[in-house]
Amino acid sequence: MSQTVAHRQLPVREIASQTLDCDYFQRGVCRSCTELETPYPEQVRAKQQRAENLIDAHVWEEPFESRPQAFRNKVKLVVTGSVREPKLGILGGDGRGVDLRNCPLPTPGIRGAIPEIARFITACQLEPYSPATDRGVLKYVIITESDDGELMVRFVVRRRGVQGVVFKRKDELLAALPTIKVLTLNVQPEHKAIIEGAEEIIVNDADLLPMQVNCDLHGSSFSAGAKLTLNLRPQSFFQTNTDAAGELYRTAVHWLGNVNHVWDLYCGVGGFALALAAGRTHGSIVGVETSEQAVQAANQTAQQMGLADRVRFFTGDATEWVANVTERAEVGAGAIPEANVAMPDAVVVNPPRRGLSTQLCQWLNESGISHVLYSSCNMDSLARDVALMPNYTVARGKVVDMFPHTKHCEVIVMLDREQSS
Repeated sequence: MSQTVAHRQLPVREIASQTLDCDYFQRGVCRSCTELETPYPEQVRAKQQRAENLIDAHVWEEPFESRPQAFRNKVKLVVTGSVREPKLGILGGDGRGVDLRNCPLPTPGIRGAIPEIARFITACQLEPYSPATDRGVLKYVIITESDDGELMVRFVVRRRGVQGVVFKRKDELLAALPTIKVLTLNVQPEHKAIIEGAEEIIVNDADLLPMQVNCDLHGSSFSAGAKLTLNLRPQSFFQTNTDAAGELYRTAVHWLGNVNHVWDLYCGVGGFALALAAGRTHGSIVGVETSEQAVQAANQTAQQMGLADRVRFFTGDATEWVANVTERAEVGAGAIPEANVAMPDAVVVNPPRRGLSTQLCQWLNESGISHVLYSSCNMDSLARDVALMPNYTVARGKVVDMFPHTKHCEVIVMLDREQSS
């Protein structure tokens, strides 16, 4: 049976006051935060209870509570309205645009930047795109803010033809928002529900946004309380809640601190791998990610941290990469770089919402690897995948509330291989 640590109890009066006041929700124009009327501590307890019901962990640790507002480091804003009065927000249920520039969830730097970005859209005469008429050019504005206040601003447009005016007037935006570190145009010409295209045009000189994450890596090459600085390229994935990302990395270091060799599958820009590498002076760590941009950024970070001799990142699909590496190792293809990778003592997986492939679950189950650290944003796919690996038991679990005011959260579990009697 699961053993659950006691939750922090709050007085009823204090619980009742811990709801977020949002004008958009009250007016019914945005209902994305489905749990907004539930006091935040109750939201977390409900997520914890659901995780315990789905996954039988020997120990559930105390859940991580996020800041209830100003926690989102990234927003993808649909651009609607007109050139003169652009709206930046979402599409409402009636298909019309809803301006959400005063949403309380994004970080202050993002909220402060939106009015200047709207003015820049008007100055450049960038007509908002209408899916209904298939007219207009500007589809989305994607904004990311680092912990030290620097911004990445990306305009998603239908065609390259608008780059001339954006390049011509870019200095106006950079003067109004000197915190912009990276400014790009992403070209997405298709009339489909796809947010980003393959082509990214760098408008200013930088293509990397340093993302600082407070990992508190005691006993590592960092001083206590120091931050892990990851490099984020325009099309690479990073968790939308920086505080929660730091909690995930701290948890991984705590749970896997004595493990020598680690594979980090679905590694993104290398957060888990680099946090684990910074906390040790031995062993090797390998990261695998489908995004070439993310892999380039992760390898650059490893070099900057002086860890390139012990941490390597490869581009590839996790399931295919594992199959190829193990097959090459079996036939002794030592000349192939990936075949020189040591078999791991532990594997970290942080897949998309759909979870792991059946093939990868089966391989892990039969691999003999001692530990699997699984971080998931979907409890249902996590529970399904755990059930496909019966040679492991769930030693411990932790709810990390990445997404306040919704039913979603991140759950991280440690799977330990059962010892033969």
